[in-house]
Amino acid sequence: MKFSPRTWLPALALAAAGSIGLAQIESLTLEQMVQKTDSAIVGKIVASKVFRVDHPVDGPQLFFTTLTIEGRDLAVGGGNTVQVTFPGGFIDEEEGVWNSEAPTADEIKIGNEVVAFYGWIDNMGGDVAANALWASHGGLYRVANSRRGKVVLGKGQGYAVSSNMDLRELDVEISRLHALK
Repeated sequence: MKFSPRTWLPALALAAAGSIGLAQIESLTLEQMVQKTDSAIVGKIVASKVFRVDHPVDGPQLFFTTLTIEGRDLAVGGGNTVQVTFPGGFIDEEEGVWNSEAPTADEIKIGNEVVAFYGWIDNMGGDVAANALWASHGGLYRVANSRRGKVVLGKGQGYAVSSNMDLRELDVEISRLHALK
């Protein structure tokens, strides 16, 4: 059989379409996100630390990033400081691992105001037990100032906060949904 663009392009397109179907990330509405998580916080990122775990079963060189966020609990109110952890990160320029699902470096800068959804996981890998940043980058949203007040920046269709939303409205909605749990 002779291979030409006419024969291999359709086969390549079919293989790519099949692999896309297998690699889908869970799409979550705000209601689904609140149901799956323990809580959400709005506040400033005050610290960030990357650590490495070498595990006998899960393997060596597992890297995780923990953010410390000081702010206000959106589910039940009140001041709160939370540490949230996600896979990936760099200890220095050479030691670490990039994770395509991790928030971007711009999103996790110290001083940024964010909304973070999190839930406790007993083993994120390497026996790391922590408050996981739920859905990795899908659980972290930047907060920006506008003329009308603070706005949570949406991330598009399929994300819990799909479009820009007034922080006060999001606060009320998360409290309402959390009370229904």
